Amino acid sequence: MENKYKETLLSTASNLDAVSHSNGKITDFCIKIVDDYDEHSILQLLSYINLLLDNTSFSQKEKTLINNLIKVLNEQLCLFIGYEKVSNLSKITFTEQNEKSLETLQKELDSFVGLSSVKKIINDLIIFQKVQKIREDNGLPKSKKTMHMAFIGNPGTGKTSVARIVGRMYKQIGVLSKGHFIEVSRTDLIAGYQGQTALKVKKVIQEAKGGVLFIDEAYSLTENSNSDSYGRECLTELTKALEDYRDDLVVIVAGYKEPMKQFFESNPGLKSRFNVFLDFDDYTAEELVQIFEKICIDEQYIVTPALREKLNIVFRKELSNNSENFSNGRCARNYFDNIIMNQAKRLNSAKKTTVDMLKELLPEDLTE
Repeated sequence: MENKYKETLLSTASNLDAVSHSNGKITDFCIKIVDDYDEHSILQLLSYINLLLDNTSFSQKEKTLINNLIKVLNEQLCLFIGYEKVSNLSKITFTEQNEKSLETLQKELDSFVGLSSVKKIINDLIIFQKVQKIREDNGLPKSKKTMHMAFIGNPGTGKTSVARIVGRMYKQIGVLSKGHFIEVSRTDLIAGYQGQTALKVKKVIQEAKGGVLFIDEAYSLTENSNSDSYGRECLTELTKALEDYRDDLVVIVAGYKEPMKQFFESNPGLKSRFNVFLDFDDYTAEELVQIFEKICIDEQYIVTPALREKLNIVFRKELSNNSENFSNGRCARNYFDNIIMNQAKRLNSAKKTTVDMLKELLPEDLTE
């Protein structure tokens, strides 16, 4: 059976070499893997595959064929040396390739539209934790304050994006060992049978250790507190974990203002486990326009001054409606999707299409 796995793995590697013009590199990596079980070669192979996936010089036909062969190669590699081993090495490679400096992460945070008070508090927290880490490294006691946070605000105000960056920042200053990000909801934490919820919560906590556990709409855990014994079981286990793993875990709970207030009142020791409470305000009309412009820059579109002015009027109207379903940043994304669809229909009837026309978004592309 092992010889069969070797043959199929090497055969696929050879085909992938030919299609991707890799001059036998992939086959060489695989030969070292099958002959010596060389872990370094596995990492080199996985890194090289990632480069192939990012290569933009291939034609669409080549890209499709390469992607299919990579999927097959990954499956065969898993069969040969064991799924868990390859999976763990893949995670290591992915983490190394996506490592960012603290300075880069701070620039990313500062580039977010609005959120001035949130950004200031986060940057102050990073400074504080850096000094606490230096104190610890020099044999001095560090602060006993927890790192757990509550993010309070409406949908689309950047809570999840900020939570991700916090984990990576804490990793860079040595506060968290991994800095990864796990997002869960009620269904991930609460089981269908009595006694199983605690085990489910423990499993999630173990997976999140060393990083950030983000619980959006955290009040869903306790919405039926009078009759929901599963929710109470979940909260009891979670409250215990907040204290037990405070040195290498950041739990961030998020949601609307009033329901979050009720959430913290549902368990006597819960609120004291959280040290930072951040309010994520709704965006102004001008900030929504800026978010729209950032999306356009990323997607290589140009916003004309006339469209910008019209967007500002439309967003002010959206805000004045004061709808409970207003989605903030997602509203800007929805308008972007609508506008580029209308632009495509407009250009479809044009006799000639230039690059400038493909980039330019006009007021007539905006329909409310």
